[in-house]
Amino acid sequence: MTSTPTSSSPVGTLAWMARIHRGQIVAVAVVGLLLGVIGLLFPGATLYTVAVLFGSFLVATGIFRIMSAVIAAELTVPLRWLNAVLGALVVIAGILCLSNPFRSLVVLAIVIGLGWIADGLVDLLAGVRGAIHPRWFGFVSGIVSIAAGVAMFVLPAAGLAALVSIGAVLLIIVSLTTLLMIPRRAKTA
Repeated sequence: MTSTPTSSSPVGTLAWMARIHRGQIVAVAVVGLLLGVIGLLFPGATLYTVAVLFGSFLVATGIFRIMSAVIAAELTVPLRWLNAVLGALVVIAGILCLSNPFRSLVVLAIVIGLGWIADGLVDLLAGVRGAIHPRWFGFVSGIVSIAAGVAMFVLPAAGLAALVSIGAVLLIIVSLTTLLMIPRRAKTA
């Protein structure tokens, strides 16, 4: 049995919960550390795994849509058909991703690139309108985002490999800092 928090402040409550869930925090940090190392050592295999998981997710989501079209009583007939057709299309997209995982990664890279370009345009516009202070932050952020988006279009495989490497390093850093900051065990009553 553990003691309850002595303070009603959110920080005291969070510290108490962290002591209670110490084992879970350690487990998540160790798994994160292992995944980060695997991502650094095997970036190609990591990208392949992401592509397979993405395709599997699409197949599962499509099947769920088809099942909901059949089972959900509150849907009208047109919505049932729409859900079923969309589900079938998503299943087909998932199967196509699974049949050629690296091609699906190129599509994913293009979607990421489009997102970064759109984000960059929003940041540039915010800088022009003065919504960001100092304004040059918006200009720099916008230019960097647009450049990263264009790079994902030009070299999608290299862009995704760089994302895996950067993500792996960040995962290792976050996991190590989590392990270093674990609070002591809770006192028992």
